[in-house]
Amino acid sequence: MDAPSELGDFLKSRRAALRPADFGISAHPTRRRVSGLRREELATLANVSITHYTRLEQGRASNASDGLLEAIARTLRLNEEETAYLKDLARPAVAPTRPASARVVHASASARQLLGAMTEVPALVLDRRNDVLAWNPLGHALLAGHLAVDSPDTPAARPNMTRMLFLDEQYRRLYTDWHDQAQLAVASLRLVAGRHPDDRSLAELIGQLTMNCDEFASLWARHPVRACTSGVKRLRHPLVGAMELSFENLLIPGAGGQHLIAYTAEPGSPSEAALRLLGSATASGDAPAVRPRHVA
Repeated sequence: MDAPSELGDFLKSRRAALRPADFGISAHPTRRRVSGLRREELATLANVSITHYTRLEQGRASNASDGLLEAIARTLRLNEEETAYLKDLARPAVAPTRPASARVVHASASARQLLGAMTEVPALVLDRRNDVLAWNPLGHALLAGHLAVDSPDTPAARPNMTRMLFLDEQYRRLYTDWHDQAQLAVASLRLVAGRHPDDRSLAELIGQLTMNCDEFASLWARHPVRACTSGVKRLRHPLVGAMELSFENLLIPGAGGQHLIAYTAEPGSPSEAALRLLGSATASGDAPAVRPRHVA
């Protein structure tokens, strides 16, 4: 990912989203050729030099101070996650002089042991790009019963949850609120891309999705930024029907960005009953044989 270019696009998108009238600035259509705030207006409101701001938006200010960036973030009304993203883009980490040799990443033995112990909770381990490194049987049955259960063990065949969300029709149909999930997926991917602009595999994933999915390309161009740490997934599973599951996305310390996602249902709810039914089917060996059907 080209951090300077992404920085300029991000700042322009946020300038365009602001209404000049909210800052007491006349927005007469015959006097304005751009939507939102002009560069000089933003610089004045943030009390920063127009030269410094212009250099920043053009990707020519790699040593921008915290004070400068925070003043711009306040004026643009960025939230905490967006401010962190702005700083990541404005001051990208220095790339190593010698590229690191490619190495195959696997879930740690302890993470696999934890997954194995979570017999009643669907769970999976992902890397920072959302490649599936491992899942327990219930996690596989819940999200990807149409894929081989051992697919995470082969790097070339590993499922990627973001790719599946946009390009795998069977996986897409699981989500009753697919558009909300798509926006969240893109927003969280933006955060990761800002922190790791030199991740070639991540850039390839973004390029593939941009080229092959107009919906992804449109969302990506809006520069949404949001962390995906917890929330609710609303699913319509082909075997057990509708479920509303809470999820927690937990970073695994010292594992290079790997994280564990676990799903739970409210005790006593129809979703818990459906999850138990899926667990019984998984234990009996029926779930892997089920293939998703079209859900109206």
